[in-house]
Amino acid sequence: MMFVDSHCHLNFPDLAANLDLHLAQMEANGVTHALCVGVDLENLPQVLALAEEHENLFASVGVHPSHDEGEEPTLERLLALSQWEKVVAIGETGLDYYWHKDQPEWQRERFRTHIRAAKQAGLPLIVHTRESAADTLLILREENAAEVGGVMHCFTESWAVAEQSLEMGFYLSFSGVVTFKSAVELKEVAKRVPLDRLLIETDAPYLAPVPFRGKLNHPALVRHVAECIADLRGVPLHEIAAASTENFFRLFKRARQG
Repeated sequence: MMFVDSHCHLNFPDLAANLDLHLAQMEANGVTHALCVGVDLENLPQVLALAEEHENLFASVGVHPSHDEGEEPTLERLLALSQWEKVVAIGETGLDYYWHKDQPEWQRERFRTHIRAAKQAGLPLIVHTRESAADTLLILREENAAEVGGVMHCFTESWAVAEQSLEMGFYLSFSGVVTFKSAVELKEVAKRVPLDRLLIETDAPYLAPVPFRGKLNHPALVRHVAECIADLRGVPLHEIAAASTENFFRLFKRARQG
């Protein structure tokens, strides 16, 4: 049985300090691959190095919507970085009105830049949305993001948002949040999403699933996300494992199972 962590941050200090341990834990739990997602340009070399040094790790390039310091990503810069062989996606990008409640225009413009880069590079998007679903969907439509598709990462929105995302060809990725007792509405979404559009992730080092909530998250724990979704849908675990793994390699076409 194989699992893929479709979104993690192994270069973050808490995980990088014990990288060999976390890679061994992945192997022990059947987590065969992981996508290390870029959130800024200053630390991107660490993400790229991880992907180059480990056959089962992949990278993405992007600047997180709440990151308001450091180098601003231009279209040209993102396109140049996207040429790296193990870069499989553009992002993490999107909108975050939780940290930026004034809904800044610079955030929306940065999002558009990432979408345009993804379209030119022919790579899928990794989309972050927090308290910003309406504007996120609007910009995806306005920029014709359906041409490349991608994933709504760490999905925590309503079924109405899920439907609109699916209509544009996006996948929905569920994190440890779906295991939380309070995530009643999200559990219903996890039951209803088409099996061929479902991904699983940790967003490590954040959002550890039950029964590890509040502790350091790491890619091996993505198995618990899959177990929760299997229970919710009333299907065997191997069905969720197989579907989410197949979906990962279908969406991120540059990724190789190798």
